[in-house]
Amino acid sequence: MADRYVLAVDQGTTSTRSLVFDRGGRMVAVRQREHRQYFPRPGWVEHDPMEIWANTRRTAAQVLADVGGAGEVVALGIANQRETTVVWERATGRPVLRALVWQDTRTAELVAELVARPEAPLVRERSGMATAGYFSGPRLRWILEHVPRAQERAERGELLFGTMETWLIWNLTGGPDGGVHVTDVTNASRTLLMDVRTCRWDPDLLAFFGIPAAMLPEIRPSVGVLGVATALPQALPITGALGDQQAALFGQACFAPGEAKCTYGTGSFLLQNTGTELVHTRSGSISTVAYQLAGEPVHYALEGSVAVTGALVQWLRDGLGLIGSAPEVETLARTVDDNGGCYVVPAFSGLLAPHWRGEARGLVAGLTSYVTKGHLARAVLEATGWQTRDVVQAMAADSGLSLPALRVDGGMTTNNLLMQFIADVLDTPVVRPMVGETVSLGAAYAAGLAVGIWSDVEALRRNWHRAAQWTPSRGRAEALDAEYPRWERAVQLSIAWGAPPEPGVR
Repeated sequence: MADRYVLAVDQGTTSTRSLVFDRGGRMVAVRQREHRQYFPRPGWVEHDPMEIWANTRRTAAQVLADVGGAGEVVALGIANQRETTVVWERATGRPVLRALVWQDTRTAELVAELVARPEAPLVRERSGMATAGYFSGPRLRWILEHVPRAQERAERGELLFGTMETWLIWNLTGGPDGGVHVTDVTNASRTLLMDVRTCRWDPDLLAFFGIPAAMLPEIRPSVGVLGVATALPQALPITGALGDQQAALFGQACFAPGEAKCTYGTGSFLLQNTGTELVHTRSGSISTVAYQLAGEPVHYALEGSVAVTGALVQWLRDGLGLIGSAPEVETLARTVDDNGGCYVVPAFSGLLAPHWRGEARGLVAGLTSYVTKGHLARAVLEATGWQTRDVVQAMAADSGLSLPALRVDGGMTTNNLLMQFIADVLDTPVVRPMVGETVSLGAAYAAGLAVGIWSDVEALRRNWHRAAQWTPSRGRAEALDAEYPRWERAVQLSIAWGAPPEPGVR
């Protein structure tokens, strides 16, 4: 009997990858293509949806050909960059403008106006999230206001909205010729337009943002039939879709309340499974959907998103020229024993969880003539650990759940000094899995569950294997507890720096 494989499409911020996984969760083939980043103005970040669709179709066709004689690919799962917003014409499939990427900050003034409205608290109450430009709703509102006739065309049903998985599914299933217009519950939860309890579009939230219901996709479970991809050389059922960070949670087999993962890349994204009960947040984490299997209750998560972690190392390399490559930061940091009293707050474009202060700006605090580039390198790495602690503390305050261990993935997890610091600052074991492609694997798991490749989530849990573990150093947690207020002070300085000056202060 031929092996049964699953195709996963991982549509990310910088590239699109198509991967094939076997029943053991092992990657057997991969193809990848990068897409262009557009920066038309400061703070604006755009992608070309047509380029991404072409890359998806091409890489998927290539990887299917790569495994053509080795087995049977039976399903397709999609993981995608979340919050990135696409609006296109129903009749032609042409986008009305380039996609507004999740990093884009053009909606800052619009968000300030929305937050000032008396009905603004409704957004957190219904969606579980703060009114912030990070999410899709404000971007969609911006498009409807700035693209000529977009509002009236959307109200007539001529325009469609979707995050990236919706755009890809629509094209994969026929596009203008009968394409299926759907989203999954995890991506819908990132729009500020969905009631996180009912998992339906909320009429009051649509009214608040001025979004016509006619342009919205149908919300479906993350695991289940979404359509049939007829645009590929081999027609495949699309049976899984998840936002990338939820896909990583799924790929890390975090299926029990309290289990958590953190993806360390350009930014960091920590999700903790809270089970089928929605947790009300007050401490700066956000309530979001973790996943939903067809016919089963929604599973929720708490999330803390940190905008700048790996990007801070890139700044040390490209902006300051202190290192020649990202791995060199660990070597440089190991030339000293501590940070020399130096703290780096990487608020290059504000702070996300748990502070949610867009006005914050980056700073280096505690500089003296004693500080060397080694101290600065160590402070750069420690900033990721301190920010992780900020998020974990907020989650614990909101949920009351303990963190038995933190499962990690992403490029920064190869930095042993950083991973040990995170274990110490959290006083919690940090564990990296054998399969590092957790986002893609999560998409494959979702699709494979729906077609019987795996029987249940326990079968997925048995596929998870540890590659490395960092345990807290004895006595280190107490020392870092004493140091933590200095980090908190540096964060407050970064927030104050970005605030308008007080009257009379120049």
